[in-house]
Amino acid sequence: MGTGTFVKDRAVRLPRSQAKKATRARGMDIPLLLTVVALLVFGLIMLYSASWDFSLLAYDDPMQMFNRQVIWMILGILGAAFLARFDYHHWRKLALLTMALTIILLISVLLFSELRFNAKRSFFAGSVQPSELAKLISIIYLAVWMFSKRQSLHNVQLGLIPLGMILGIIGGLIYLQPDLSAAGTILIMGSLLFFLAGGDLKQITFLLIVALIGGWMVVRFSPTGAERVEFFISGLKDPTQASYHVLRSFEAIVSGGFLGIGIGRGETKLLGLPVPPTDSIFAVVAEELGLVGSVVLICLYATLVWRGMVIARRAPDMLGTLLASGLALWIGLEALINMAVMVGLMPFAGNALPFISAGGSNLVVTLAAVGILLNISRQSPLAGQAGGTVEEGNDWRSFGAIVDLRWRNRRRRISRARRS
Repeated sequence: MGTGTFVKDRAVRLPRSQAKKATRARGMDIPLLLTVVALLVFGLIMLYSASWDFSLLAYDDPMQMFNRQVIWMILGILGAAFLARFDYHHWRKLALLTMALTIILLISVLLFSELRFNAKRSFFAGSVQPSELAKLISIIYLAVWMFSKRQSLHNVQLGLIPLGMILGIIGGLIYLQPDLSAAGTILIMGSLLFFLAGGDLKQITFLLIVALIGGWMVVRFSPTGAERVEFFISGLKDPTQASYHVLRSFEAIVSGGFLGIGIGRGETKLLGLPVPPTDSIFAVVAEELGLVGSVVLICLYATLVWRGMVIARRAPDMLGTLLASGLALWIGLEALINMAVMVGLMPFAGNALPFISAGGSNLVVTLAAVGILLNISRQSPLAGQAGGTVEEGNDWRSFGAIVDLRWRNRRRRISRARRS
């Protein structure tokens, strides 16, 4: 019998010493690691260019934002290194505690933080934003919760209603800050995870309808949301009627052309482009590196999402699949929203560009997500080998069920084996 084969849904056990050697022998996902390193280097270069003048005006120190980003990056890398060796199965015990702490932080920021730019989102003069942590913890908590409730997700009382309560509490606390983009991101990721976990299509459709109604109410009664949607619709009809932010971004993109005008030579960031080191940094990339540099950045994000989905597909159990797919799609969604806003394809949102935008909270939690992905990748081919069994994951095969009896009103469909 070969190593790692299954007999009657039971995995073959290896001695603990062999399991440790197997774990050490299996390295991390190298393509993912190289992609993240490339994004970090790319981000530091572009942040240095985008923040020089902005930081000089805001802090009387042209290196302030860059130096602070480097410090946060070091902390994030250390956290990612720890999480890469922290068995992701331990999150089953820690998920509830971390979610409770996150809710406490979200309540505290509403009660005790200072008002900055008409919002209460951060502590320590904008350095720490609990809403960024809430995105990561929500994905972890929902993955653990759906894994534990996987047999009863089709039950409305045990599946859809508790999910709605979880998303409503977290999304509602973030909405009160207000941070519409973060609240929307959490709702989207909750729906995606519910779909990936095998949620009933009728319940998913109902969830989407409720989300659309909620979005309409936000647009109808929130001055900020209504203004953003109005500018977005006007910009679709006539690009010259888009918001000031998008117009300046268009100017930067047109100025960059195909090859860009060179790193550090961008002018739009000096002539009115709002917050170039944070929300508008993609416009700086488009101006200084042109279409070629923008496409390279998009390809890096696409590679990250691809490797994340490969890790999810090879995960040894459903928990690993949900965690890996949720974290990878979350990073890709953040990047997509930021870039789409800058080219006028979405209403304005405050999502940071992962690894690129200035912001310690976003950088640290994104690197933490990468660390968890790397840990799952280290365990992916070791299902049933690391001194244990696949446990509850025996009946789960990522994105490739052996027999799907739910296809087209109970007509049997047998999928091909897709695991190497």
